[in-house]
Amino acid sequence: MSIEEAIHAFTLRHPVREKKLVGVSGGRDSVALLHALVAGGHRRLVVCHLDHRLRGRSSRADAAFVGRLAERLGLKLEVDSVDVAAAAWDAGESEESAGRRARHRFFAACARRHRCRKVILAHHADDQAETVLFNLFRGSAGLKGMRNEVAMPVAGSKTPLQLLRPLLTVSRQDIDAWLTKHGIKFREDASNGSMDPVRNRIRHELMPAICRVMGRDVRAAICRAAAISSEESDWLDSLAAPYAAHEELDGRTLKLQPPALQRRIIHTWLKSRGFTGIGAAAVESVRGLLDTVEGPVAVNLPGNRFVRRSKAKLRALP
Repeated sequence: MSIEEAIHAFTLRHPVREKKLVGVSGGRDSVALLHALVAGGHRRLVVCHLDHRLRGRSSRADAAFVGRLAERLGLKLEVDSVDVAAAAWDAGESEESAGRRARHRFFAACARRHRCRKVILAHHADDQAETVLFNLFRGSAGLKGMRNEVAMPVAGSKTPLQLLRPLLTVSRQDIDAWLTKHGIKFREDASNGSMDPVRNRIRHELMPAICRVMGRDVRAAICRAAAISSEESDWLDSLAAPYAAHEELDGRTLKLQPPALQRRIIHTWLKSRGFTGIGAAAVESVRGLLDTVEGPVAVNLPGNRFVRRSKAKLRALP
């Protein structure tokens, strides 16, 4: 899909009259997004730029570039800075995770000031394919990628942000061609060439290797598979949702369901009972309780809690 087609489809769901925040780093993707939105008639935009202080003068130059761009386009501007490296050190987490949390807090603050919770982000099809692989190898159930639209709770804020990604069907190659065609300048992010974090290694090493082995560009195929998996996951969620209100599960009834639905029901039910850190292994251990002949009568789960079977009923304890 071309950028113009993607923005047109986005506009049908989010009219130009609505106010929206736009995350703009100054790099090619976000600059292309901003120009394409303006070309598509979106003028009630607030350009939001957060300086992560990770690249010294380059970071400050990025902020200055975004400021000039917003002024030239006649758009409102929000700029802030956070020492992401220090935040990561204090929290004992990666700079990527600290940066993501900082951005979400920044967007939440902008949303409050401008009374607007819609945030447009520039993730594209290549980002989506890389995210699917990252999540798959990390151990996710199914092919999980980013959503075109998702509600994002933010710590300290009662109202979740609405993250919008109109370019998820547009490739990086098409974005580059569009920028070249229109003679649009952007800032080159030096961190994209780094082999750290893992996502950049997926981008620069793993994905090209997969494409070479398959003899073609597989990114679009990965994105299609993720989209189908997402729709099927939504369907399973809708079937499992009613079980969230159950104090206990009827093992006999649950055993009659297909395994895929059993897993989703158990996962949904455990979350509703306040369990955390529930992965595939934990769900499978609870499924083992359905075997009333050779299965256990209780299983331990994360958080020093457990699920017990009694008279074919599954109960969460304590």
